[in-house]
Amino acid sequence: MDIKSCVALVTGGASGLGQATVENIAGAGGRAMILDRDEAAASALAQKLGERARSCVADVTSEEQVQRAIAATIEAFGTINAAVNCAGVGVAAKTVSKRGPFPLGLFSKCIEVNLIGTFNVIRLAAEAMAKNEPNADGERGVIVNTASVAAFEGQIGQAAYSASKGGVVGMTLPIARDLAQYGIRVCTIAPGLFNTPMLAMLPEEGRKKLGAQVPFPPRLGEPREFGALARSIIEIAMLNGETIRLDGAIRMQPA
Repeated sequence: MDIKSCVALVTGGASGLGQATVENIAGAGGRAMILDRDEAAASALAQKLGERARSCVADVTSEEQVQRAIAATIEAFGTINAAVNCAGVGVAAKTVSKRGPFPLGLFSKCIEVNLIGTFNVIRLAAEAMAKNEPNADGERGVIVNTASVAAFEGQIGQAAYSASKGGVVGMTLPIARDLAQYGIRVCTIAPGLFNTPMLAMLPEEGRKKLGAQVPFPPRLGEPREFGALARSIIEIAMLNGETIRLDGAIRMQPA
């Protein structure tokens, strides 16, 4: 897909990986709807980017709110032909600890947002994309999801997070096969250690130690690198049904 004809709904688009994706798409001539629960941050980013971006407040687990976001995207830009799922939560707890078993509500919340929320956006965005006129490649849309290397090497305390991201990886190929008849591609990015707001809470020395674990380059990944890969997936028609690790060759240890 020509990035200049891209109209993308980006969830979690007001910060971190989502923000970098919005900035990359808009900076390259595409347009983006910033979906986020943080209304102030989403609105500020949209104002910064000008006519190529709009913002809306929505919870990815809500069918009604996501439908409204898709309708707002089409109203603002005339179509929707890309969706990038960056909204997510991180939780950490051992299956059993001195405080007792892993709280079931916490496990459920992680699955609900990271896995069910991602699927909710996929299914509703794909329904809208299926109505698009195909481009020269027969393409009507592109969906990019966010998993994590935790889907493959979950660490101690990451049972819920790993399960949620493993689910995103596991559904990527079957959904790509489901949507092939409509000319809609589906890929997933599995980032490693990235310099996102979650890690920004750590002291500088702690972030350097984490980055040093990466074989090469020995640093934390930058959100702009995620945004660049998301854009490449949108642009390269042969990328479909694939999960791409973006991790500097790291393989996470138990702790």
